[in-house]
Amino acid sequence: MKRSLSKTQIVCLVLLWGALCYIVLISAERIDGPIIVTILMSGAFVFIPIYKSLKKK
Repeated sequence: MKRSLSKTQIVCLVLLWGALCYIVLISAERIDGPIIVTILMSGAFVFIPIYKSLKKK
């Protein structure tokens, strides 16, 4: 069984995800469909486990 995420881990994950999105958006020549889909999918991969962890507590 997995342990739930601590508040510090959640904050670090969200900040790192935000920094990654910022880098991708700044370095892209154009913001088009594949970039938006990739950011949305990465957001799902980050925020679904966070939501489940917070729901458990």
